Amino acid sequence: MSSVKEIPLDTLDADSFVREQEEAIRAVAGDDMAISALSGGVDSAVVTLLGHRALGDRLKTYIVENGLMREGEVERVVAWFAKLGVPVEVVDARDKFFAALKGVTDPEEKREKGITQVFYKDVFASLVKESGAKVLLQGTIFTDVEETAAGIKRQHNVFEQIGIDPQQAFGYRVAEPILALRKPAVRALARALGLPPEISERPPFPGPALAARVVGEATPERVALVRKATAIVEEALAGVSAFQHMAILHADLVTGIRDGRRAFGRQIEIRCWDSADAVTAAPTALPFPLLRQMADRLVAEVPEVVSVTYNIATKPPSCIEAV
Repeated sequence: MSSVKEIPLDTLDADSFVREQEEAIRAVAGDDMAISALSGGVDSAVVTLLGHRALGDRLKTYIVENGLMREGEVERVVAWFAKLGVPVEVVDARDKFFAALKGVTDPEEKREKGITQVFYKDVFASLVKESGAKVLLQGTIFTDVEETAAGIKRQHNVFEQIGIDPQQAFGYRVAEPILALRKPAVRALARALGLPPEISERPPFPGPALAARVVGEATPERVALVRKATAIVEEALAGVSAFQHMAILHADLVTGIRDGRRAFGRQIEIRCWDSADAVTAAPTALPFPLLRQMADRLVAEVPEVVSVTYNIATKPPSCIEAV
């Protein structure tokens, strides 16, 4: 486990933390360019804004279109940051990610070979080389390291804390300004930085994106299906006060009925969680009519789906994400 000491929300001095991290970013970058890996989540958004404040034009911010994002996500994030005065360049790497994910079903192999290696060894290594940057800023938080070190699941953005040298492995240094924080503290920092609520209060979204919500192989077709289901679930639960909610596509076909005939179709699992820090979580007690409403929409609007379930197990032993 990393020697980094957690800064709990109740001891966080946001203004001092911002000043310290801006100085730290300037120190690690020196006179060089730096790159920010923006995903659209609150963690990477905070790091991007810290980097922009610290380095100005010496920060290049990229968002990777990996084919695994929610509907309209890349365009939405670019527009948000344009309003904040932060230019964001889109990198289309869909073919690379789906090629790496082809035939991969094991969760850890999916995260490592299908996501981490493509992100860091292929896409960002090329961007660093082309730009002349020496440092990549990313939004690793304390929980990422904790879960990876405990062997619960390998987070795609954890390296030095488990003995991987990014300089040796990928050719550049990685800086992690919010590594000592958990999600509630990151949100407080986002508000202190003036980020709008649509960013500061966004539900968490996994680094492997929708690949983490497809049990089994994440093909373009299966990702497209869970993308449709995700839009329905997120729209239905937009007014629910929960830590996180999602749609999961299961691997097995299940028996259903379409047009009076047997149909082997897909199963979507809805998950909605109450949690403070993602370390422990409990399923939200959603009203049954709301669950039925989501189920009715899913089977009507996503024709491949014939079964909808709701997760009622706690974390632990369950995890918030399925993969």
